[in-house]
Amino acid sequence: MISMRYHIVSITAVFLALAVGVVLGSTAISSRLLSGLTDDNSSLGEEVADLQASQNGLNAKLADADRFATSIGPLAVKGLLADRTVVLVTTGDAEPDERDAVVELLRSAGATMTGELQLTDAFADPKKADQLRDLVARLQPAGTQLPTGGDPGTRAGGLLGALLLLNKDTNQPQATPDETTAALAGLSSAGFVKQGQGLRPAQLAVVLTGGAVAGDSAGDRAATVARFATQLDRSGAGAVLVGGEGSADGTGAVGVVRADTAATSVLSTVDNIDTAAGRVVAVLALREQLEGKSGRYGVAGNAEAPAPGAAG
Repeated sequence: MISMRYHIVSITAVFLALAVGVVLGSTAISSRLLSGLTDDNSSLGEEVADLQASQNGLNAKLADADRFATSIGPLAVKGLLADRTVVLVTTGDAEPDERDAVVELLRSAGATMTGELQLTDAFADPKKADQLRDLVARLQPAGTQLPTGGDPGTRAGGLLGALLLLNKDTNQPQATPDETTAALAGLSSAGFVKQGQGLRPAQLAVVLTGGAVAGDSAGDRAATVARFATQLDRSGAGAVLVGGEGSADGTGAVGVVRADTAATSVLSTVDNIDTAAGRVVAVLALREQLEGKSGRYGVAGNAEAPAPGAAG
């Protein structure tokens, strides 16, 4: 007669066999799985190495192209801005090396630099927008008229346009020396601008910015600079807004201008001023402004062409 103990031992043996089978089976599966993962990891490592090698090759080619553009740039722009005067306006995030390279190339084009004005971080600070707007109204030179736009960028562009640019029809200053001195001193004292020595009005302007604007209220800051540059263009014979990598994005001043068809109809933009080729394009775009033309140039997706006269 089969006892209860026999049943218990039998059932225990069955479950023990199942457990051993599961362990052995999972060990075999784990071994195969680990082997497959190892192979996949090795394959991915090879792909990463190939991509890195490809990137290194592209970087080397870009460096060679940049060196070539640097050497040929002065010849490419020679005489394009002969007998023309240019004022440089920079923002606080503009790179000093790019500033120096732009000025050097403008001089190679025959332009006479009339000075530099830097817009401080406070200039585009939304918290100080009302202060800037009110100050601009008080500093307006007699005989000039500020634009109807109520935003501080446009209003400041109207004021500084009258101070920094010559009348495009008469080629004469739009404000007296005393008015210019007083207005710039007022803006400087309030912390909105920093002016270089010997600053005087010019026919054309280059507004040099950095890349994408970061931090709080980035969009508002970029919009203020974009609207300022647009109004500055309307105040004289022409202007070009230039920026580096990321400047054509939504958080960059170049990108804000390109999203506004009214602005792009008058103001030219260049989005790769951090390259030698981009600096050459900036000079070409400034020359084009004298002909009443504008364009969106560079390498970003919202550029219409790499340079004036080149198909996109």
